[in-house]
Amino acid sequence: MTIPSAPNLRDLGGIPTASGPVRHGRLFRSATLSSLSDADVAAIARLGQSDSATRSGSAKNGADRSGHEEPGLRAVYDLRTSAEAAAAPDRLPPGIALVPLDVLADSSLSVAATLGDLHSDPQGFAKTLEGGKAERLFEDTYRDLIRLPSALGAYRAFVLGLTDGDRAGAALFHCTTGKDRTGWAAALVLGLLGASEEHIYADYLRTNTDLLPALEPVIVQLGEQGIDRELLLPVLGVQASYLDAAFAQVREQFGSLERYARDGLGLSPQQLDELRVRLT
Repeated sequence: MTIPSAPNLRDLGGIPTASGPVRHGRLFRSATLSSLSDADVAAIARLGQSDSATRSGSAKNGADRSGHEEPGLRAVYDLRTSAEAAAAPDRLPPGIALVPLDVLADSSLSVAATLGDLHSDPQGFAKTLEGGKAERLFEDTYRDLIRLPSALGAYRAFVLGLTDGDRAGAALFHCTTGKDRTGWAAALVLGLLGASEEHIYADYLRTNTDLLPALEPVIVQLGEQGIDRELLLPVLGVQASYLDAAFAQVREQFGSLERYARDGLGLSPQQLDELRVRLT
């Protein structure tokens, strides 16, 4: 599954969980959808059709196990700030619900939401990241993904959207590069479904394989402006220590992922059961 103008796009289908593998064609993650080509706008709309048909062994033309036509992608959850979304709106075909969820609305400054400065002020942005600051800033941002009220509200709404019995079709979630806010959203869902730490981290770190090659022209261009490649990799890619920081905040603040879901996100056991039913 490749959509050239939708970088870091992948289906979470097939990842093992305690309830069985995640169903193919139900849940996708990606980077921004603001630069979709005309052809890729149409391709995005079809996400979930061929995947579900192929994996279930159903009839052709996107039918599901019951023989009903799969409707394709029907909901997109945008985890970017309102400023990011206004500057680069998603380009979506008709019939897809766009749900804005500003995870970092309550953050005064987050490195995950200022990656655009790499283009507008590369030298200034680089200065803020020297001497190992990049790693520390990202780890602090991942803690914000757990502790900020706006993050708690956004991730609650995201999970509830996935459990909505009135929503047919596939869902997709994204931020700007599809690695930090999106990375935690994927880890959260997989964790709630009972995926192992190994599989959660494998999906998270896959961004380094899927995204960094697409960003190579940017890395080269910034290198020509004097920005060290080794300084950029912690910014444009992901590291296990970033996700470690999010899980550490969960344990320190709530005790466990289950209590984070219950006390932080306000999710009931029935809602979590529905998540498993719909996705596995």
